[in-house]
Amino acid sequence: MNDFANESLSSDIRENIQRIREISDNGSDVMVNEFLLSGVPAALLTCEGMVSTSMITELILEPITKVQIASADAERVIFHVQNRLLLSLDRSEAKNYRDLFRFLNSGFAVLLINGASKALVYGVQGYEKRSVSEPSGESNIMGSREGFIEVVRMNMSLVRRRMKTPFLKMELMPVGDKSQTDICLCYMYDRVPESLVNDIKKRLQSAELESVLSTGYLQPFLENRRGCLFDTSGTTQRPDVLCGKLLEGRVGILIDGVPYAITVPKLLCESFQTMDDYSFRPFYTTCIRWIKYLAFLITLLLPALYVAVSLHHPELLNRTLLLILAEAEEKAPVSLTAEAIGVLLVYEIVREAGLRLPKAVGGSVSIVAGLIIGDAAVSSGLISTPMLTVTAIAVISGFALPDLNQPLTLLRLGFILAGGILGLFGIGLLGAAVIFNICAGESFGTPFSAPISPLRPKAMRDVLTRVSFRKMQRGQFTVEEYHE
Repeated sequence: MNDFANESLSSDIRENIQRIREISDNGSDVMVNEFLLSGVPAALLTCEGMVSTSMITELILEPITKVQIASADAERVIFHVQNRLLLSLDRSEAKNYRDLFRFLNSGFAVLLINGASKALVYGVQGYEKRSVSEPSGESNIMGSREGFIEVVRMNMSLVRRRMKTPFLKMELMPVGDKSQTDICLCYMYDRVPESLVNDIKKRLQSAELESVLSTGYLQPFLENRRGCLFDTSGTTQRPDVLCGKLLEGRVGILIDGVPYAITVPKLLCESFQTMDDYSFRPFYTTCIRWIKYLAFLITLLLPALYVAVSLHHPELLNRTLLLILAEAEEKAPVSLTAEAIGVLLVYEIVREAGLRLPKAVGGSVSIVAGLIIGDAAVSSGLISTPMLTVTAIAVISGFALPDLNQPLTLLRLGFILAGGILGLFGIGLLGAAVIFNICAGESFGTPFSAPISPLRPKAMRDVLTRVSFRKMQRGQFTVEEYHE
């Protein structure tokens, strides 16, 4: 691709067609249709399967074949096509082979005219795509049922339909040397600092990638290298969630071929918020949020506390509970620490197997794991019942926070090791290190722990609690305050 990236088109149509065939190695999907446009040699290039036959026939083929120009030459034909014919609403030009192939492989029709050192391109895309449907990973009760799909321009329309303000700006740019994937930057230019947008563009343009096939290709370039344990860039499948982030001064990135949008910067408190929070009554939403905070602590600390107290601090337990635990662990062949780590590793194996297997047999994994492995392990004495109960409660609590699944999985194992080796002191020491890591994290100048640290009382109305919209409208908080 780099060999012809900056190679300009020739004014000789034969030379251009020959060069196009050389670059594509006579690919079967590159269709070249040569014809005479009012007596001037021309060619219409398309990529098979990427264009709509009805659109290209109605918008381009019929008007082009009816062009009649007296004493036609290349200059008059180009002027007539550019200024007298509309052909398509999505029009552009390609002056080098890199741009030509990017448009051609994106579903555009490319018109070459002999005597012109540029190609005219028209959007007539007609490839197959998935229809807009409910997102699979972010279900809700009272909100929208629409989720992003794999076509970036359709995703742009889903956002624009909800945000009709002219202050919403969308910028398309290609990323990836080989794939030339279209990505779209979405932001409210009256709320996002220009320096933030320029920094994001600079990082994306400097990313030396051959292709961009998922959000994970770009996220490392949007995060700092300080080793934050949590993701400082978020993802969402929902257009309404993205619109809410844009109103708060975030920047959204849509990727062609990916039904997710990236949002930067991200705050830790956003992992405890959902779109349904703004559909329910404030007192109920506040209760649900506190339950999520409790679930965060349970999934992170419960197995570690069980191991630490049982091994190092049995005096903290009352006599009845201590006797129950001692009796249950008496026949266990391994230590509590190894037992807890083993149970969690088996759960991760089962979860990964159920996720990767075909849906037809994926359900059998849970049956085998729950009825056979779990029951047999407890009955044989390999795993104690209290340990299985504790780890099950911790794992289920983690389901309430799907955004934090990856860091919680690793941190949970780390806390178990710390509790097994040093007891409550080890848990407290590792907990302090995690808090320091969270407070030290930042994304494009915005602290990851905001608005708790540094404290912004105005923004706390939607963190620990959720006040009514009447109160929330009084002085809206945005991340732009951290860039002042």
